[in-house]
Amino acid sequence: MQLGMIGLGRMGGNMVRRLMRNGHQCVVFDLNPSNVSGLAGEGATGAASMEDFVAKLTKPRAAWVMVPAGAATESTVMKLAGLMEPGDTIIDGGNSYFKDDVRRSKILKEQGIHYLDVGTSGGVWGIDRGYCMMIGGSKESAVRLDPIFKTLAPGVGDVPPTHGREGKKSTAESGYLYCGPSGAGHFVKMVHNGIEYGLMQAYAEGFDVMKNATSEELPEDHRYTFDLPDIAELWRRGSVVGSWLLDLTAMALTEDPALSRFTGTVQDSGEGRWTIMAAIEEAVPCDVLSASLFTRFRSRQDHTFAEKMLSGMRNKFGGHVERASGG
Repeated sequence: MQLGMIGLGRMGGNMVRRLMRNGHQCVVFDLNPSNVSGLAGEGATGAASMEDFVAKLTKPRAAWVMVPAGAATESTVMKLAGLMEPGDTIIDGGNSYFKDDVRRSKILKEQGIHYLDVGTSGGVWGIDRGYCMMIGGSKESAVRLDPIFKTLAPGVGDVPPTHGREGKKSTAESGYLYCGPSGAGHFVKMVHNGIEYGLMQAYAEGFDVMKNATSEELPEDHRYTFDLPDIAELWRRGSVVGSWLLDLTAMALTEDPALSRFTGTVQDSGEGRWTIMAAIEEAVPCDVLSASLFTRFRSRQDHTFAEKMLSGMRNKFGGHVERASGG
């Protein structure tokens, strides 16, 4: 199947590679020509401009936008919409605010263009592990593009279905799911990332408690010196707190037990804020998620080992690099 990809960064480029590995044809465009030429050298069809990109897509076209949320996504989607035709599909795979999806889908529907919002999780590891995808928007297009989603997703693998789900037909077990109308995909991804903030914060605080078990404020016979990389490795096996985030924590601690290369400045990409805003609109309490977001705000002023841990985990799962401090 053919798919166009705009935005060939950490995730977009690797998604193209995963698709091509499995026999799909990809047309690619990026504002950085070297990104285009690099993937063209690997078998993709490169485009020199947005117009050239659309011209190289076969009708009904499908174009996946994988650029930063906000102004970049807005301008790209709207420019694409001006070049595409009724029956074509535009996919926003970034981390857009779900209310923007609802607005854009209405505009595109007037032109007969389908719109899908696809929350995509997988980071820099997705090329091999696969990408978990939460899909919203045109169900017709979601069904038509199922071969694309199926290829990008992790697949069932060796993970057994949850007890009680035997016999239920759902793509969820393969790692992708149509969640509902426009905005639904990014809404689910928004909450997914809000939960991620809380999980990361819990790990970070727990390891900080163990690191400070050597404190001179404690009675001498209550002090402990723990090998944190070993404990992370221990918990990966049989523990109820085992997870992929713990796997990444173990990697970060093994490479640098003191996390000395991290300052502890932790950014937030927006989804945590939006999750809390949605919770306020719904009158739903979310104590842990809001606390974890506020900790990220505080981390930009002073830094604890827990914050270095958060920074280390973000670097491992998404290749995120700390921003340079001002001043």
